[in-house]
Amino acid sequence: MIYRADWVLPIADAPIRGGWVRVEGGRVSGLGTDPPADAIDLGRAAVLPALVNAHTHLELSYLRGAIPPAGRFLDWIRPLMAARRQQPDPAADVVLQAARAAIAEARASGTGLIGDVSNTLVTPSLLRDAGLPARVFHELLGFNAADPEGRVRRARAAIGRAVGTGLVPAQGEPAAPVTISLAPHAPYSVSPDLLAAIRLDLDAHPHDRSCVHVGESPEEVELVERGTGPWSDLLRELGAWNEAWTPHGGSPVAYLADAGFLDSRVLAVHGVQCSGDDLARLRTLGVTMVSCPRSNRHVGVGDPPIEAFYAMGVPVAFGTDSLASVEDLNMFAELAAARRVAPRVPARDLVESATRGGARALGFEEFGSIEANKRAALVAVRLPDRVEDVEEYLVSGVVPEQVVWLDAAPS
Repeated sequence: MIYRADWVLPIADAPIRGGWVRVEGGRVSGLGTDPPADAIDLGRAAVLPALVNAHTHLELSYLRGAIPPAGRFLDWIRPLMAARRQQPDPAADVVLQAARAAIAEARASGTGLIGDVSNTLVTPSLLRDAGLPARVFHELLGFNAADPEGRVRRARAAIGRAVGTGLVPAQGEPAAPVTISLAPHAPYSVSPDLLAAIRLDLDAHPHDRSCVHVGESPEEVELVERGTGPWSDLLRELGAWNEAWTPHGGSPVAYLADAGFLDSRVLAVHGVQCSGDDLARLRTLGVTMVSCPRSNRHVGVGDPPIEAFYAMGVPVAFGTDSLASVEDLNMFAELAAARRVAPRVPARDLVESATRGGARALGFEEFGSIEANKRAALVAVRLPDRVEDVEEYLVSGVVPEQVVWLDAAPS
């Protein structure tokens, strides 16, 4: 199957005007200019690898529109916690149906790989059934958790049961459509001992990746630096305060780095409150920053310093976060938000972050670019007349109706 279009974006190289892509056996087998006569002509379209949503929470999709925007992070967290308490069954029909619909919506808008955070492990089977490749992060919380090693063992056993029942291929199997690994939630919700136990598990599984919410809100910074503020108050109110815990005295990034948790297999999510020193440290450690600009505004923490991420050389990926804090899972809409926040970042860099950058961070190297022998998870975006800067157009707000999956992509 050979496709010809006005533009082909390999990502690994400059856009090809009037280019073509050959697909054989679900893999890219060639690309270039001067398409052969038997190529399928897509006309005014741009062919590119499917986008990568490196951070979302599909199991929260049933809360779409339920948690209004807030001016302060804790004012958003409290109603979220209350809403989750009202629906304690993770396998309730309303939860599963909303997650299935969210997966279908993500794929329809051009997403071909997801980094999903799950506390309950209800989503791996839904992703498998939908044929949407994913890294599922089984997220653990517990600021005063007893027996952290036991918590991790039980979580790893839950992953093992998922593997054993065929939810995902065995650990390490090539090109597994859905993989599961462990992740801590955030510095304000995971004790040092639980963080260390999760890191030991990551070290024991070299093919895994992990992620952590970090530097999202000023309240988080205050807690980690001084042990005071709204997060301290809420943890005490919930009976979750850890009397043995002492504030780090530095930033959340410094805390996680000093704890030995951060490295190139960890995705740092949000980073709204990161300083230049934080970003330099993330760059040195090879940590990918996953930015979610639309969600950041919704939850009241402001805009992420996306231009600084790039200027400091930090690897960047993008995610939508959950439908509890964003109106849709359209990654093209997330790119448009990133363009608004970071007008001086080249459009090519933003598109690369939303494709190859996310795939690399999630450990799915076969995705994210159009190169020989890589997965042919390809979409075509219909273009208006006379598009001269196709990369800039792709970060201007593409809608799902413009997106067409090519036949060779996973269905």
